[in-house]
Amino acid sequence: MSQGTIKKLMDKGFGFIKGENGELFFHHSAVTNSDFDSLREGQEVEYTEGVGPKGPRAETVTVIQQ
Repeated sequence: MSQGTIKKLMDKGFGFIKGENGELFFHHSAVTNSDFDSLREGQEVEYTEGVGPKGPRAETVTVIQQ
């Protein structure tokens, strides 16, 4: 798994991670060990990288710093 930091959270249930290979989109349904509403910008996360219709995205997002 790759590591990164939550860069931006949007009210519509998605956000962006600053990752090892650039910025990735993630959807609230990809968050595994936390509720999307409890996420904060700057939190460290682990993720698996995939490809969505508009480019790279995080498939599985796990918070490693609460």
